[in-house]
Amino acid sequence: MRIIVVMIAVILAGFTLPEKKPLIESKEKVKATAIKEFNQSMTDPEGELHLFGVENNIKGEYHFKVTLGDRGKVISVFVISRKGADIPSQNKVKDAVKAFRFHFKLPKNKDYSFEHTFKF
Repeated sequence: MRIIVVMIAVILAGFTLPEKKPLIESKEKVKATAIKEFNQSMTDPEGELHLFGVENNIKGEYHFKVTLGDRGKVISVFVISRKGADIPSQNKVKDAVKAFRFHFKLPKNKDYSFEHTFKF
């Protein structure tokens, strides 16, 4: 009886374990994967950044330098330029990008920077 309970617990634990995020170390792959996730979030009708833009009536084009670090989090967003937008909207977009969570992780104590344009 005890063995059956242990086996059931092991099986159920296998279904409840969160999916591990893949580790990416190459700068080019980090940039490509991050941009792909940003673009998907902007174009998917249920994408986080798309919904953010609709909810906040964001318009325009925002060119940022994004730095990832701290195991895959956005640690800084620097505004390079904006077109067709005001500063309050720019700051909202900047905050949304800073809060974005990726589906991959980075090595500890490594930073990766790249530029990307967000078009709303």
